[in-house]
Amino acid sequence: MRLRPAIDLIHQVGVIPEGDIIDLGCGNGAVGEALAERFDGHKLIGVDSSEAMLVKASETRNYDDLVHADITHYQPSKPPAVIFSNAALNWLPDHETLMPMIAGQLAEGGVLAVQMPGQHDGPSHALARSVAVEMFPDRFADGGWNADVLDPADYYRILSPHGDVTAWETSYLQPLAPAEGHPVRHFTQSTYLRPIMAKMDETEQADYLQRYEAALHSAYPLADDGSAMFTFRRVFFVLRR
Repeated sequence: MRLRPAIDLIHQVGVIPEGDIIDLGCGNGAVGEALAERFDGHKLIGVDSSEAMLVKASETRNYDDLVHADITHYQPSKPPAVIFSNAALNWLPDHETLMPMIAGQLAEGGVLAVQMPGQHDGPSHALARSVAVEMFPDRFADGGWNADVLDPADYYRILSPHGDVTAWETSYLQPLAPAEGHPVRHFTQSTYLRPIMAKMDETEQADYLQRYEAALHSAYPLADDGSAMFTFRRVFFVLRR
């Protein structure tokens, strides 16, 4: 289910010119197989700032090349046919500047295809923030979480001067399997909670997770088998230069 948004985005790319396919923020290569299959005949290049993730991506054997680079400073050696990014650009700030910069790297007729979580105002994320502020009001007075993902209309406005843009959002219903503790907590702990919990020591983290889980039970009631239904909003856009 976690790959469903990426697969849906791939299907929206359409016809592309000659050139490489860039998996921007490729992580462990989770989307590499789908990209290699969809764009067979094109060189697939994975880019990520984590060497550990690139090692895992190399083990998939789906990439022709892997590049260790910060996304904000990465420059392809030649204009690519596609720049694809799945749940990576949401970690970076200033999308008003970032997205046009990335779009400008494309070949003529090339495509920028991006998917990002848009769950900032969903209960899973709003509760994570409210519990943190309640426990540590001074520590989180200035935030400490990522809120840089904009609405689809904003990406349409930002990118329309650079090509033909389609932008939309989709909320996916994702059943989460039973887990030790609340399933939604297990889902968010490896992603959205990381920068929040980084401001806590181990004892504080345990207390925080306990309080966060208690709050989740009202927003995401558990089924009899311990599973939970999770509604997760995603933001998409496709630009053809």
